[in-house]
Amino acid sequence: MKNHFLTLIILLTGFIQAQELPESLTLKESIAYGLTNNRSIINADREIQKSKKERWKTIASGLPQISTEVNYQNFLEMPISLVPAEFFGGNPGEFSELTFGTEQNMIGTLNVEQMIFDGSYLVGLEASKVYLSISENLFEKTHLETKKLITRLYTNVLLAKYNILNLENNKVSLEANFEEVHQRFRNGFEEEESVEQIQLTLAQTNSALKYAKNILELERNMLKFVIGFPIEAPLVLSEELDAIFNEEQYLQNLPDARDYGNNIDIKIAENNVKAEALLLKLEKSKSLPKVNAFINRTYTGNSNDFTFADSDQKWYGSSLLGLNVKIPIFSSLGRNASTQKAKISLEQAIATLEETQAKISIEIKAAQNEFQLSIDNYFTEKENLRLAERIEQKNQTKFYEGMVQSFELRMAQVQLYSAQKTFVNAIQNVINNKLTLETLLNQSKTNNP
Repeated sequence: MKNHFLTLIILLTGFIQAQELPESLTLKESIAYGLTNNRSIINADREIQKSKKERWKTIASGLPQISTEVNYQNFLEMPISLVPAEFFGGNPGEFSELTFGTEQNMIGTLNVEQMIFDGSYLVGLEASKVYLSISENLFEKTHLETKKLITRLYTNVLLAKYNILNLENNKVSLEANFEEVHQRFRNGFEEEESVEQIQLTLAQTNSALKYAKNILELERNMLKFVIGFPIEAPLVLSEELDAIFNEEQYLQNLPDARDYGNNIDIKIAENNVKAEALLLKLEKSKSLPKVNAFINRTYTGNSNDFTFADSDQKWYGSSLLGLNVKIPIFSSLGRNASTQKAKISLEQAIATLEETQAKISIEIKAAQNEFQLSIDNYFTEKENLRLAERIEQKNQTKFYEGMVQSFELRMAQVQLYSAQKTFVNAIQNVINNKLTLETLLNQSKTNNP
């Protein structure tokens, strides 16, 4: 009975967990799900939490530090001290053996320390804030790249489905052509080569359709992996390609490329300059004095037996208040070398920032050109597809009327299939190029990819 109960609990737990998984996702929902469950983002967030803990660790080092210590000693053999015998009426030059103290003693110490001034501590506080910002920048970069990848994979799945739909329609049309040509061949009105031409095209289409279905499954699994969705669980993408790739919105709401100061790589480079400047400041602060205050309270108990837990045990106390001042005087030019090294590192960071700004400016202009080119190419391929469809339809009509041979029809069909494939690639290029530009500008939007 107990085993049956445990089995029921396990099944119910698995059922509840399965119920928590969404059955379908829109693009916006996929991005939201991915930004919560993507492993890289989770780890990037953990880095932020680690930076926050490190910052508090730095702050805490300047606050009061309290420690206690208990020291218990039990002399298995008491130490012997030699004292001149003449102190006790003995002969000069001789020594008496004496034992001092008790066999057991216990010393308890309470120590309180407080930093009064330390230049490196003040710099460390500033640095911990900058390092936290760097962790947040890295999180933001991971966030942007993940969002970009999810959008790309989601649309890749939709494009794969669109491609499969075209191939399935082409297959239906080819099968009808094959039956027509085969019937003519049996009746003696068509050559065997015509049948073979259609059969060849049909075989190629079936092969392309099988490959497209494999690509669809691969892209779907990649999307699941990136958003942190179980690979074995079913997932339906509830949005169609037309809903995401809307010409009026997608191609007109272009990113503003005039301000690229929000670029995440530039932010990281700027924070790196701040970090190196603080390291230089830290090296300079090492020439300043360090001042610490402390209070010490000590209690000592002595006994020949272990009576330290007794209420009548006598304890002897002492207190100490002190100030520790450490003033650096000469380091054999070691501090100077460290300062000069930090200064060089700062100059390197500034040069890297300038290089990053120039590089991003060039990359944005290149991305703009690529995006605009892909838009122009999209409209060209859209028109080419329309023309190829018309040509194929005309040849279909002429073929059934006996005005053209199967070879001419096959050429029109191959031209159409090529135009379909090129058009799908054109849509994909527009989407990818816009994502690249938006990511560079840090202007990506969930609702409008």
